[in-house]
Amino acid sequence: MTREYDEKRDFIRIDIDCDITYKTLDSDEEELVGKVANLSGRGMMFISDDELEKNRVLEINIKPKNILTPALHANVKVVRVVKQRHAEGYEIGAVIKEIYNDKE
Repeated sequence: MTREYDEKRDFIRIDIDCDITYKTLDSDEEELVGKVANLSGRGMMFISDDELEKNRVLEINIKPKNILTPALHANVKVVRVVKQRHAEGYEIGAVIKEIYNDKE
């Protein structure tokens, strides 16, 4: 299969700019808020003020500001945590493990 773009991942990443709320799966802790930077069919990268632990499983909610983009409620596993070089916070790379169907 020949791709007509330089992306070597299984899914193209789409740059988005919207809020994300997240907390450790099955916990009673308060939800934290971050900013989604990009999203693909398999994962995402978001910015957090908090340094999260690698392999931590989070329940996330993304509710875009426009009505054309659907919301996302899912479980993700943190696979990468990098301190931002030129800004406060951390870049969190996460793999989507399960997507909830909130319409049921």
